[in-house]
Amino acid sequence: MTRIRVEVDGTAVTVEEGASLLAAARAAGVGLPALCHDDRLTPVGSCRACLVGADGRTVAACVTPAADGMRVETGGEELRGLRRDAVELIVSALPPRALTPGLPGGQELARVCGELGIGPGAARGAGGRGRDDSHPYVHLDRDLCIACGRCVRMCAEVQGTFAITMSGRGAETVVAPGTGGAWADSDCVACGGCVDTCPSGALTEPGQALAAGLLTAAGDTGTAGTGQAAGTGQAAGTGQAAGTGQAAVAAGPRRTVTRTTCGYCGVGCALDVHAVDGRVTVVSPAPDGPVNRGHACAKGRFAHGFLTSPERIVRPLLRRGGRLEPAGWDEAVEHVARGLREAVRGGGPDSVAAISSARATNEENYLLQKFMRVAIGTNNVDNCSRLCHAPSAAGLTASFGLPGGTDSFDDVERADCLLVVGANPVEAHPVVGARLLQRALRGARLVVADPRRVGLAHHADVHLRPRPGTDVALFHGLAHVLVAEGLVDGDFLRRRASGLEELTAVLADHPPDRVEGITGVPAGDVVRAARLYGTAGRPAILYGLGVTEHLHGTDGVRSLANLAILRGAVGTGRGFGINPLRGQNNVQGASDMGALPDALPGSAGIADPAARRRAGRVWGAEVPDRPGLRIPQMFAAAREGRLRALWVVGEDVCATDPDSSRVAEALDACPLVVCSELFLSETARRADVVLPAAAWPEKDGTFVNFDRRFQRVRPAVAAPPGVRSDFDAVHAVAAALGTDLGCPSPAAALDECARVAPLFAGISHGRLDREGAVHWPCPDPGLPGTAALYRERFATPDGLARLAAPPYLPPGEEPDDDYPLLLVTGRRWPHYNSGSMTRRTDNLRIEDAERLDLHPDDASRLGLRDGDPLTVESRRGRAALTARTSGDVPPGQVFCAFHFPSGGVNNLVSDRGDTVTSCPEYKVVAVRLRPGRPGS
Repeated sequence: MTRIRVEVDGTAVTVEEGASLLAAARAAGVGLPALCHDDRLTPVGSCRACLVGADGRTVAACVTPAADGMRVETGGEELRGLRRDAVELIVSALPPRALTPGLPGGQELARVCGELGIGPGAARGAGGRGRDDSHPYVHLDRDLCIACGRCVRMCAEVQGTFAITMSGRGAETVVAPGTGGAWADSDCVACGGCVDTCPSGALTEPGQALAAGLLTAAGDTGTAGTGQAAGTGQAAGTGQAAGTGQAAVAAGPRRTVTRTTCGYCGVGCALDVHAVDGRVTVVSPAPDGPVNRGHACAKGRFAHGFLTSPERIVRPLLRRGGRLEPAGWDEAVEHVARGLREAVRGGGPDSVAAISSARATNEENYLLQKFMRVAIGTNNVDNCSRLCHAPSAAGLTASFGLPGGTDSFDDVERADCLLVVGANPVEAHPVVGARLLQRALRGARLVVADPRRVGLAHHADVHLRPRPGTDVALFHGLAHVLVAEGLVDGDFLRRRASGLEELTAVLADHPPDRVEGITGVPAGDVVRAARLYGTAGRPAILYGLGVTEHLHGTDGVRSLANLAILRGAVGTGRGFGINPLRGQNNVQGASDMGALPDALPGSAGIADPAARRRAGRVWGAEVPDRPGLRIPQMFAAAREGRLRALWVVGEDVCATDPDSSRVAEALDACPLVVCSELFLSETARRADVVLPAAAWPEKDGTFVNFDRRFQRVRPAVAAPPGVRSDFDAVHAVAAALGTDLGCPSPAAALDECARVAPLFAGISHGRLDREGAVHWPCPDPGLPGTAALYRERFATPDGLARLAAPPYLPPGEEPDDDYPLLLVTGRRWPHYNSGSMTRRTDNLRIEDAERLDLHPDDASRLGLRDGDPLTVESRRGRAALTARTSGDVPPGQVFCAFHFPSGGVNNLVSDRGDTVTSCPEYKVVAVRLRPGRPGS
């Protein structure tokens, strides 16, 4: 980019062409106040606090572009006086308390006033405009609003929710919910961006009063501060000491700020956790977070109250006489070890199984799978990717060679056409959803494929609404158009791909008219979407569980990958491939670490003798060569009496797995069930031993996010007394069995994993502490991580991408006269997974029960109104929900989430799964509705 030369107060600096004078002043080391400005937002120049002289004119620096050779003056009494007058005018309308030292929020305004010599007496407003504390996380003090508009622009330009506006005229202008009424009733999604950017303290969050003392001390000492940097409106760096991620600030109460990675969804947001005397007060998004860039969502930012819930398990529990009773750790560990010995003695190593956790760190997953293979001698270990993204791993590996997305999200965000399939990132991955929306609003073409009118669909150029379970036909229809209209990269297909002839034969049977008959998507929409994707210069595909959680989920992933291969949009720089949006925080990492029945760390197959030998050399033990049981097979084996011990780590399988009543039968039939958990979940209630587990803000280790990024997880607070990390619990059980697993620390575990798995050989805690994040593959400490895959060759045996030609096969279930509606399950933005954490926070005030969304026509036919109790029945079970009419679901379909286990949603779902990976068919459930609760 062209750079230009500007002179600021006699100092020559160079800035990029198009940069503002505010940027030029900063480059010269001059800090200018800018109360209406935030670097992330469109500049407006309304506050006039950044006035400078430029070639003889007085201008607002934030909105004035620099020109080559321009001379800028920032000093001088006249300019300083103009800036002071502008700020004094703003402050004069505020009540005296606006400049009270230590006011929660408002640090920027107070600092600017101090720099300009404006004292508390300048604030002379009468106040009396009132507060709005209706929302659990965003509180408004109208008297402190300076009408700078930063919050409104943050909501629109970064979050993309457009939930707030400026109301009133002249001196009475104040921020307000866009819908009118109380903030709690607005469209606010509690991302907290408005609080972050507010310079005056008009918008605050709970806990900020304590954090205000922390921020003041940080500003004084220059350590760990998160207060805004002068003139930028962005949070300053945290001043973390390399390798610790934590800095203590201020005397008196112990105050710390710890950089860690969010433990909710798979986006991998970097967060700064503020704690006072070991208790979390505020969680703020890290301004330099690799993925989130200073943004967050309601869960990562605010849903930390579960840490101190009185319902937390803080002592091991043992079943005695049919009841779970408190016990000591030594007794509990010995009980587990004795039960494991008895299971192995009675049924061999394969009578023991473990379900590892996508909520746990990489190091914990690595240690548990090593424990199963070394201490027990079985490959019976699996994780919840079996319920969500196992088809991604299988499909992407078959198409390209590795079980991860092809490109980094930084690259995807530069795409000029986004194809978003079977995903609702606005709710399930809000930070990604916000970034994708902004890309679309700035001109990228957007194609959304989803039966519901999900968040991004409101802004789509084309919204494809296929019948659930018909994805393969839809993707073949899009591919048909690409081939028929010559919108493919012939040179790429000749040099770097195989299978075109077989695919072309299948596509001949999928013209748009036939695809319309199968999917319900109008043929014209199929053609329009294909042309948008096919003519783009830099297309990208993102998809979610709407593609994978089907009877033919792996076929769906492979058919979708065909589109990227046909376009030559993988490994060429002419597009950004295909990338899955992972559900849980470490579902990618759990599988990467080998917590799978058929794979070792680094995705090496159990069937590969060289991989087994390499792991065996590092572990000093022979690795079993027979693939272990998948999760559904574990439950079947338990019901049949073949599985005698099951350790479930961090998963409430009774709430999240399909056909829940059959899962409960399996747990009841298994002689020993061990559950590591935070709370007494339904699964824990059925366990024989419950081990209290540390939560993600209490852990040390790493996660891998959805675009293959290793990031550090650091303990921001200590776990409650009596609670141990899963890492320590696995070590304790292994020791009781007489096995030394090595790996005395999480850092040592990742180092050992790097010796077992060449994909991770260059990744360590020390490197992550220095660099922040590293993508795998990274085969050497001296090499950078690989953000974009396959630039030289694909990781298949012949180095070629493989086009797939699966036939379209119908879903496992179809509606009929008895069960005429199709149920699709998914997520809602305030909650996460089974809700075990979010339901123990104030997120419950936002969404307090599970609701069934149904089209108004269906509601009218059934005589249902909003708020009516209803019973949902499938061929397997029933659930109790509440009706909510919504035009976002098409007629004949209904939607609900599974965040409230008491509703029994997963009683409805079939245990039929993807024919390749056994991933359940959560997205196609035939149901019927009747008014009233079950039994009424």
